[in-house]
Amino acid sequence: MRVYNPITQRVEPFVPRGKQASVYVCGVTPYDTTHLGHAFTYCVFDVLIRYLEFQGLAVRYVQNVTDIDDDILRKAREVGEDWRALGNRWTAHFIRDMQALNVRPPDHYPRATEIIPEIVNVVARLIEKGVAYESGGSVYFHVDAWPEFGQLSHLPREQMLPIANERGNNPNDPHKRDPLDFVLWQAQAPGEPAWDSPWGPGRPGWHIECSTMSHHYLGSPIDFHGGGGDLAFPHHECEIAQAEAASGQRPCVRFWMHAAMVRYAGEKMSKSLGNLVMVNDLMRTWSADGLRLYLAAHHYRQTWSYAEDELAAAERRAGLLREAVATQGGNGAAVAAEAAMGAFTAALDDDLATPAALDALERLAREVLQGAQAGRDVREAQGALRRMGCVFGLRLDAPGPEKRVIAGWAEHLKRFAD
Repeated sequence: MRVYNPITQRVEPFVPRGKQASVYVCGVTPYDTTHLGHAFTYCVFDVLIRYLEFQGLAVRYVQNVTDIDDDILRKAREVGEDWRALGNRWTAHFIRDMQALNVRPPDHYPRATEIIPEIVNVVARLIEKGVAYESGGSVYFHVDAWPEFGQLSHLPREQMLPIANERGNNPNDPHKRDPLDFVLWQAQAPGEPAWDSPWGPGRPGWHIECSTMSHHYLGSPIDFHGGGGDLAFPHHECEIAQAEAASGQRPCVRFWMHAAMVRYAGEKMSKSLGNLVMVNDLMRTWSADGLRLYLAAHHYRQTWSYAEDELAAAERRAGLLREAVATQGGNGAAVAAEAAMGAFTAALDDDLATPAALDALERLAREVLQGAQAGRDVREAQGALRRMGCVFGLRLDAPGPEKRVIAGWAEHLKRFAD
């Protein structure tokens, strides 16, 4: 398998370390989910994980919940709801959408607030290493103390600050040495929740939450660390600086993967623009398989725009696959699946080229239907279709999502149910 490495900007071989692979995906900030951009990101990584399993690897998968964050607190004030209740409600909504889409659940699904002691320890270590400083009850990572900052995004320094400011940075914080320095521990503001720390009451910064959770559960280095494309900078760039400075482990992640942005009418689909296409609305009209095939018809690194006619085509493709796995053949010569399986694996080995893999899947489905009409034995080919479809999280003719999907997410849901 070859995967694009954004640090080297090349497609490079992924060589497993033994029989396991580790995957961490940045989870939602739960105050309004699940739009099509969310679905694309988490289905991209679902395909990655399922393909690694298809290749015989045991995958340890962690996804987090950013349950304490400026956006959560702001939304809670706007709607007059307790911040934790708000987060629980929207996390439960997200979980139900993931179940409906047949997305494999993470093995660990931690909240940021569950690992505050570990975060405090990492922040203290960064101060000891000389790359962080305390000021005004907050702690900041000093970007100038980490010369490698920018290795992931490849942004010139003059372009970093405007982008960081769009994505949560406060350049006017009087306690910072440099406007680009980012917060590791944020001093308590009036009326906000807080936890104890050596620097006074406060809460963790966004970036330190993910780097601490990912390495706490998966160790270092992590094989794949991913999220939406808008997380490459500053979030993942900051994660690298924190994790590598704190542990001395380089690289802290072998492959960073970013799912491209989904657009609507030419603009990025986002909460701030109010142009969201919500998954639960789509699933009132379209099947889960149709939606999964629509998402997988786009390569994970290519930006794309929502188009209903393409979704309708994906629904027709889903119907074709369901028909192919249910048809009855005869006792004639068996329909061979080797060529289709070879094309399927070659596509996914090529930087997770899901559109080409789906083409191989569809070709085999048509061969099955033609073979069945001719009285040929299609059972082996149908088995291959099911195995290939499973990589994309398809239900096909099953009555619902996989048992492990329902049970795994249900176990996580217990912690977030109202």
